[in-house]
Amino acid sequence: MSFVPNLITLGRLILVPVIIYLIGHQEFEAAFWVFVAAGVSDGVDGFIARRFNVKTTLGAWLDPVADKALLVSIFVSLGMQDLIPNWLVILVVSRDVLIVGAVLISWLIGFSITMRPLMVSKINTTVQIAYAAGVLAVLGFGLEASLASALVLGTYLTGMTTVVSGASYLVDWVRDVSAWETDEAEKQHTASDN
Repeated sequence: MSFVPNLITLGRLILVPVIIYLIGHQEFEAAFWVFVAAGVSDGVDGFIARRFNVKTTLGAWLDPVADKALLVSIFVSLGMQDLIPNWLVILVVSRDVLIVGAVLISWLIGFSITMRPLMVSKINTTVQIAYAAGVLAVLGFGLEASLASALVLGTYLTGMTTVVSGASYLVDWVRDVSAWETDEAEKQHTASDN
């Protein structure tokens, strides 16, 4: 039973190239529905893992990777067709590159990083999902005229929450690594005194 949530998450990862293909071929309505299916799968795998107490280490890493792969792919695909502003794509991708870079640097220096989902990050993820779904819905169902101002607002809200979330993670990471380095230096100093 413990493998079921991970299989669902892998299914979500498999949907990434499907969505990229659909956006690339301007099949926006189909891309919207595949995105909705991916969102539902995210809720289902989390529910199963919690309800049946089958959380795994693989799932803890795989789930955010699938979520980020899906969102970043949608933003990049839409940006490449000039359907959303390039500056927004750069912000979304840069935030995730910074986080991945922090994890890699931590691993290289021997710092055991604990990824704590921040409230601002949860808000940012929700806003990014809503924005991506909104853009796909507008393009897929021909709602440009009626939702144009909402999309502009969504663009700036997504950009703002992305910047705040990325900065918050970066500040936390620098603080945690600095504290760890201080502790390590004190341990070495104490060991040399003995």
